[in-house]
Amino acid sequence: MRRFTHFAAIDWSGARGERQRGIALAVAIGAGAPELVRPGHIWSRAEMLGWLLDVAAAGTDMLIGFDFSAAFAFADHGAYFPDWSESPADLPELWALVERLSARDPHFGIDGFLSHPEARRHFRHAKGDVGDLFEGGAGRLRRVERHQRDTKQAASVSNFNLVGAAQVGKASLAGMRVLHRLRGLLPLWPLDPVPAGGPLLVEIYTSLAARAAGMAAGRSKIRDGAELDAALAALGSRGTGLSGPVSDHAADALLAAAWLRAIAGDAAPWSPAPLSNALAATEGWTFGII
Repeated sequence: MRRFTHFAAIDWSGARGERQRGIALAVAIGAGAPELVRPGHIWSRAEMLGWLLDVAAAGTDMLIGFDFSAAFAFADHGAYFPDWSESPADLPELWALVERLSARDPHFGIDGFLSHPEARRHFRHAKGDVGDLFEGGAGRLRRVERHQRDTKQAASVSNFNLVGAAQVGKASLAGMRVLHRLRGLLPLWPLDPVPAGGPLLVEIYTSLAARAAGMAAGRSKIRDGAELDAALAALGSRGTGLSGPVSDHAADALLAAAWLRAIAGDAAPWSPAPLSNALAATEGWTFGII
């Protein structure tokens, strides 16, 4: 595999509003300890897009992981939104649709998409507010999500579920608007080939980093500096030297940046057996699920 000199992890949020305490960014350079970018700053999604555009313009050899899903399930029904004439054919078309319907929402909001009469049919919006095409139980899952569940590599939730603390659909939709703006400027694996140099985006779960550091499933949140450094040490990384309380969002980003550095040179994360060209174009894949 090609070598990267920088490794970044973005903990993301789909909450309403301009600035989100749930957004955090960390970078690990060379063999150094991972560091927060603008520690203490409350990021906006527009600022994060600006940072990514700067990385693209600089051509930095950086592997960048973002903690949201790049797509909805497609393979199970051959469509993201069955019975909708505007259902996109691939990832870039999906991002473009979300952007077009939400373009009037400030701060990368997604209410414009979710309020569309055809789109809303496919989602669980709130208790008692379930679209007539939302599938029962957990909801539809991507192939990678079914695979990680079957192999017990990670828990899986449906992006069509917008209810509860574990829901990831809103964050993913907001992230799709960012991916639309980055199209053609920053490649995304596995949709795009791995470039010979420069930055590359990958979808990640920060919980995979916690598991790799030896933390039990379901207890992956770190909120203490000493505990964070112990987890970093388990990944072969230098510690941050932080002490006392640390936000779980900052800890997720710091640990995930070190984890990306630890596994990026392995062949397995880049060639998961179930991944096909069709899945790469429509559903993508979560880096680290093998």
